[in-house]
Amino acid sequence: MVSLMNQSGQCEPFAELSRFRWVFYDCLTGRRDALFELTDAVLCTDGPVKTLVDLALAPEYRRGHGALYGALNRGQLDVGRLRTELAGLPLPRAADGRLVLAVDVSPWLRPDAATSDARSFCHTYGRGENRHLMIPGWPYSWVVALESGRTSWVAPLDAVRLRPGDDLAAVTASQLRDLVERLIAAGQWHPGDPAVCIVTDAGYDVMRLSYLLRDLPVEILGRLRSDRVMRRPAPIRAEFALANPAGGRPPKHGSEFIFKDASIWGAPDAETKAETTRDGTAHAQSWDRLHPELQQRAAWRDHPGKLPIIEGTVIRLQVDRLPSGGDPKPLWLWWSRPTVGPAESDLAWQAFLRRFGIEHFFRMIKQTLGWTAPKLRDPEAADRWTWIVVAAHTQLRLARPLATDLRRPWERPLAPNKLTPARVRRGFRHLHAKAPTPATVPKPSQPGPGRPPGSKNRRPANRYDVGLLLATGEPYRRPAHHKVGTKPRRTG
Repeated sequence: MVSLMNQSGQCEPFAELSRFRWVFYDCLTGRRDALFELTDAVLCTDGPVKTLVDLALAPEYRRGHGALYGALNRGQLDVGRLRTELAGLPLPRAADGRLVLAVDVSPWLRPDAATSDARSFCHTYGRGENRHLMIPGWPYSWVVALESGRTSWVAPLDAVRLRPGDDLAAVTASQLRDLVERLIAAGQWHPGDPAVCIVTDAGYDVMRLSYLLRDLPVEILGRLRSDRVMRRPAPIRAEFALANPAGGRPPKHGSEFIFKDASIWGAPDAETKAETTRDGTAHAQSWDRLHPELQQRAAWRDHPGKLPIIEGTVIRLQVDRLPSGGDPKPLWLWWSRPTVGPAESDLAWQAFLRRFGIEHFFRMIKQTLGWTAPKLRDPEAADRWTWIVVAAHTQLRLARPLATDLRRPWERPLAPNKLTPARVRRGFRHLHAKAPTPATVPKPSQPGPGRPPGSKNRRPANRYDVGLLLATGEPYRRPAHHKVGTKPRRTG
């Protein structure tokens, strides 16, 4: 990685990177020098981060391992200011100019930390014979901004640790509300712009998220299980009166729309077919104004008044093949927009496929930046380390235009705009030599005069020790078998 300040197109990215480093240093309000150098060690160390002790040996970290652990355990970080700064940075956007945010939960597994506080059971995949296990750990809710096209780059914007007993939908709605308000305050969205698209996986209640965020300029797009049952809109009163001349109360919901029963789907409101390079023909069908039949239980138990009717568009996507060679099953999506056209339907499922960029982000921060590598005990220390990883990944994203391809002989060359986060990190040490380093040089330590008498057990010094010190100028060294506070025996 080379940064030539006189080349066109590199001054502005380098200035943005330098400015973010100064702002991040100001966000560190306690033990800032140790935390800042720890972030540089994460960026510049060779290979993946395995332990914190290895980071203490990096040339960029000029302090000892004791200062490293002390900074993580007792350091201070202004998270609110750092979140505001992340929202104000240049963010990637979709082809139509809108912001596309992906939200997901990734666990920091701590099954062997029996004394650690605030652990929850985290649902893991691909572990054990049954492939699904509940392992104790710290689950974190992440929100990132997605790019368009095939890339592993995302922009992390927020991370919140879920505590035991938290309602996932309520915590995620509060997290997204604060983030969208920060994005609007930073000028990332203006009235008249396309709504911010929020993409979720099947583990979220997308209908409830849409209801909780209904007053914000956002649209929720999420995957649904293939065994769901939705409802069509209720018939108009005039139509109901003609069909029921005897009268009666009009129904609140229309006929059922069962995902597994194709005989009752009816004709789709929009249908498109598109050719893809990896999946063959993508066949998308959409049905407008479908909603779930809510019940006064679970999350809606304490809802005041009548239960709402949350309408949206159901999209079914079927492809010819999968890159892995598996059996392609249909993908069901729900979009909070009640009605969509053919072009909007294609835009929806393409935005959802970009959601998998957050999976590449999780693999990057876990396997390369070592997010879950430290064996920390306190959850507050885990939060500080999480934000250090966020700051490190953000610096890699800002250094992306400044990077050159430093590759091994057997690796395929990549264009400058196609470099992965791991390749940008590989040469960050060369850029670090030119970037400003706000951290001060550590002061040299000197051994102290030794422990004064009586300080070992925090009691006053023995009166015989004081008398001998005044008489001879040397303290009395008590034999090992003598107890503290007893008179020494006379010999001879």
